[in-house]
Amino acid sequence: GGVFCVRRDDDVAQLRLLHVEPEARGLGVGAALVGECVRFAADAGYTEMMLWTTALQRPAHRVYERAGFVLEEEEPPAERFGDVVHGQVWRKKL
Repeated sequence: GGVFCVRRDDDVAQLRLLHVEPEARGLGVGAALVGECVRFAADAGYTEMMLWTTALQRPAHRVYERAGFVLEEEEPPAERFGDVVHGQVWRKKL
């Protein structure tokens, strides 16, 4: 699996591109990756972490919820990546 933690602005880190290979799903890999990003961002002095995902990524939503992220914004349907997606913004105070 893999994930990125990037600077959004001076106070906010962004979790990007969480991916866990299908054969490793359900083994805690996603939770470990997200947890490490949250720890890294807090240690780096960020006060908040956010992420953008789509409404279809339900397994990832469970990982984010368990890590303390809250769904704060649902975007109207938009064409992205050759499909219509419902974007979501999730946030967590650090």
